[in-house]
Amino acid sequence: MTLAVNHQNTTETPVTVAPQGIPAVAGAGLSVPLVTGGEIGYANLDHAASAPCLDAVRRAVDEFLPWYASVHRGAGFASQVSTRLYERTRDILRRFVDARATDTVVFTRNTTDSFNLLARSLPRHTSVVVFDTEHHAALLPWRGPNVRRIPAPRTRLAAVSAVDEALAECPQGPRLVVVTGASNVTGELLPVAEIAAVARRHGARIALDAAQLAPHRRISLRELDVDYVALSGHKLYAPFGAGALIGRADWLRAAQPYLAGGGATKLVTGEADELAVVWNDGPERHEAGSPNTVGVYALGVACEQLAAHWDAVGAHEEILLSRLRKGLAAIPGCAELRLFDAPVDRVGTVSFVVDGFEPGWLAAVLSAEYGIGVRDGAFCAHVATKRLIGVAGGAGRQAVRVSLGLGSTTEHVDRLVLALRQIVARGARWEYTKQDGRWAPVGDPRALPPFCA
Repeated sequence: MTLAVNHQNTTETPVTVAPQGIPAVAGAGLSVPLVTGGEIGYANLDHAASAPCLDAVRRAVDEFLPWYASVHRGAGFASQVSTRLYERTRDILRRFVDARATDTVVFTRNTTDSFNLLARSLPRHTSVVVFDTEHHAALLPWRGPNVRRIPAPRTRLAAVSAVDEALAECPQGPRLVVVTGASNVTGELLPVAEIAAVARRHGARIALDAAQLAPHRRISLRELDVDYVALSGHKLYAPFGAGALIGRADWLRAAQPYLAGGGATKLVTGEADELAVVWNDGPERHEAGSPNTVGVYALGVACEQLAAHWDAVGAHEEILLSRLRKGLAAIPGCAELRLFDAPVDRVGTVSFVVDGFEPGWLAAVLSAEYGIGVRDGAFCAHVATKRLIGVAGGAGRQAVRVSLGLGSTTEHVDRLVLALRQIVARGARWEYTKQDGRWAPVGDPRALPPFCA
């Protein structure tokens, strides 16, 4: 459906057909104000940053909240309920990523937290190989002289060969390859299984950044032959502050606790000036402090919902992605960013630049005049974004990113494409200026909701 917007006074929310067979999201009927007057249904095309909450997750959390209590050491009935749900979620996540029976599940805040935990748990003198085009969560935690950051080549075969060569140059000792499942800049899938096979030949382990892959595709640690996987709840339609690191237990069990505190300890003895600590061996070793029980439970519910609807989720996204890329290709001066020269499998994320238009300005106009939420900038992948803009024939370090998900509809995609056509053809209808480094409408008449006061 193509939307014809009356920018002078839009008061009606456009009618959209809810996708069939996929989980519903909170905020699907949200309307937002326009600077030109009136309201319009919000087109959330920024799922890669933070996905909306599933309705099923919201209902589950509401049901659980009266029972919320401390976990593991509480004798009360509510504590037993909370502990049961918290620990059951470990099993849900194992199934969600098809983990091995011996794999451990450590609850974290997000993917960044997970990789920092893994970095702290590496044996001494571990060599790390990572593409420099990774998201900062997977790029920055690794430190020391044995870290090899390699440029991502323009073909999948060359990417595998680059990892092979880098591992061959590593000194003897433990080795780890870190790779993303799906680029958060372009949505393209990396050849994870092929890279894992190379890692095995060199006696290396492999860690998978699944932050952008897990919301879109089934993951099997066993089929991919991956040792670790990190994921985030806020990308998985469970925005309650929980994530997980899932994988082999030995390095984690041997490492010093990520945080020192209650829950990580099995026994503390001695006097105040000389304490002896026996740390837990299981995942609790790295989960000190009162855990985010609500967030963990929400993450488990979201994973169960996605696992039950993968076919419908994939079909929905494929339709929208094809429609989006076809529309963008027809816009004068619009260039899509790509890691690889040849077409590859991908999830519903597309970044682009438009010749002559600053990405931040474009995003501000799309929001203020069309009710469309996109992302602009370098997407916490500064090296990748700058390089790919150059490959696409553009200049600068920033782009616009559109990311699809369960809250996206054909109307949203069509509205975006139409809006970009109109902006390229005749510019904006409102005046914009930079405020604290961000573009914003001059004299913005839109009022924030009362709860923001």
